[in-house]
Amino acid sequence: MTLQPKQTDIPKQHITKQSILKETEDRLTRVDTELNEGFEVIHRYDKTVTIFGSARFVEGDKYYDLARQAGQMISGAGYTVSTGGAGGIMEAGNRGAYEAGGDSLGFNIKLPHEQVLNPYTTDHLSFHYFFTRKVILAYGAKAYVFFPGGYGTLDELFEVMTLIQTQKAPQAPMILVGSEFWNGLDKFIKEQMLDQAKTISEGDEQLYTITDDLDEMIRLIDASALNGAR
Repeated sequence: MTLQPKQTDIPKQHITKQSILKETEDRLTRVDTELNEGFEVIHRYDKTVTIFGSARFVEGDKYYDLARQAGQMISGAGYTVSTGGAGGIMEAGNRGAYEAGGDSLGFNIKLPHEQVLNPYTTDHLSFHYFFTRKVILAYGAKAYVFFPGGYGTLDELFEVMTLIQTQKAPQAPMILVGSEFWNGLDKFIKEQMLDQAKTISEGDEQLYTITDDLDEMIRLIDASALNGAR
């Protein structure tokens, strides 16, 4: 009679390999679920505009108040406002849309801090992975509006810009609100990346528009939608 090996008799490397394969399978299932659920939500709405920005601004800060106004104006112009669903700029954008009586989407990320779903969403979904969340925030938007933010906002900015630059995503307005904040980055892109290091091509510096004028923001969004973008 052949004795079956005890669990302790199985080589450790075999146990480790099994664990890695199981963890990989679980992660792939979770990724697939998050993407499917995210697409299901976003497909319910037409003409979305995604607002990005820091979670650290509070009501009374100039950028919070400006993002709230932007959400109102975007919603009033007939678009659905989509954000990362948390506080700060995201809350302000959702709040403006909610107060205007429009659709207000929040795609939240589960983190130890800063990422509690704000109360101004009419539809929402929580994510475990940043990259699946970014796919949904970028997917199908008529325009992208970026307010000042930290590493996460810059990550989202350059990911969307890269997708448009490489034609992996359709051309759409990228509107950076807050010239005081964004002008330094604009100078770096034009002087260092374009002129000196030549790490981008002529025209890449025109993929975005910096403005403090929310009326200009709406004009850019409307012009793109009118021209059939997306």
